[in-house]
Amino acid sequence: MIRKSDELLSIGEVSARTGVAVSAVRYYETLGLVPAVRTAGNMRKFPRHAIRRVTLIQLAVRFGIPLSEVGEVFASLPEGRTPNKKDWAKISTAWNQRLEDRKQAIARLQEELTGCIGCGCLSLQTCNLLNPGDELGLGGQGARRI
Repeated sequence: MIRKSDELLSIGEVSARTGVAVSAVRYYETLGLVPAVRTAGNMRKFPRHAIRRVTLIQLAVRFGIPLSEVGEVFASLPEGRTPNKKDWAKISTAWNQRLEDRKQAIARLQEELTGCIGCGCLSLQTCNLLNPGDELGLGGQGARRI
């Protein structure tokens, strides 16, 4: 008897269950983010946990986490079995720190931009954000960042 957790899904079923285009599921598989097996007829079949992986990939992308980082985190998941709650918790912990770091960087940027927009200097000579202390002016006249 085949357990529901051992059931393999077609690429169309994974697409329908996740709301992700078939081409995206195929792309994730080529990147090694979603495991698939080939049938005798060369059709892709995905384990049920691929649904969770695709959903997590979409969330990661929405939060600005690059697919390369998703791959690094997914590499810690077991290959021979469906990931369990402990496995997913490990991923959550890793991403929480990354998201916290990004949140702090965005807050700093927001502070700097608020000061910049409110400054009104309209001058790169006195801009504390792009040219603090007129460091670029020390190198002489003309463009310094080109």
